[in-house]
Amino acid sequence: MTRNIVILIIIFLSAGCSGNREKQLAPPVTKSVKLPAVNGTYLFNGNSLEGWEITQFGTQGVVDVSGGKIVLNFGDGCTGVTYKKAFPEVNYEVNLEARKTSGNDFFCGMTFPVNNEFCSLVIGGWGGPVVGLSCIDGADASNNATKILKRFDKNVWYKIKLRVTGKKIVVWIDGEKLVDFDYRGHELYVRPEVELSKPFGICSWITTSELRNIWIRKLEKDTK
Repeated sequence: MTRNIVILIIIFLSAGCSGNREKQLAPPVTKSVKLPAVNGTYLFNGNSLEGWEITQFGTQGVVDVSGGKIVLNFGDGCTGVTYKKAFPEVNYEVNLEARKTSGNDFFCGMTFPVNNEFCSLVIGGWGGPVVGLSCIDGADASNNATKILKRFDKNVWYKIKLRVTGKKIVVWIDGEKLVDFDYRGHELYVRPEVELSKPFGICSWITTSELRNIWIRKLEKDTK
């Protein structure tokens, strides 16, 4: 009788310990990120890389999604993501926020289509200050008419807007128009390093950067 009672007590305690252990090992509940309302369509849902893939540059660092952000950790060259769903060729506007947390080169290299060609917007390149389009008529962003020098501080979010129409590529950063380029009659293409970003992708170069609130808006054909 006494032996049976002891056995029952051991079984009861074991079950209780097992239950507590399961509770301790249970994964934490991840809260879904709610995105602000926009006049367009989100490309990044803030919670996963659905619709995107990690770009296999071969030099990339780790890519994470955390707190509504895509985190591009620095590697030995480009680290980035490429959008895999349908994307317009012209008459569209992309908005996003980006910041660099470490490193000293471009933290937002956005490759995008322009009709049947492609181009890249470089922000913070060539050691940190260069903004411009690569490439135009054989010249990259550091050597063509779109080159602008601007200071970018670490851990500061910058609002970036890219507009592609039938005539122009226009870029604003924090509401300031920095690029206003009429591409008609010019040859556009991308550097070999970012070929895998086509048709639309974003990457950094030996720099850890974060991206959030990435959305697109389609434009009327006569938009300037």
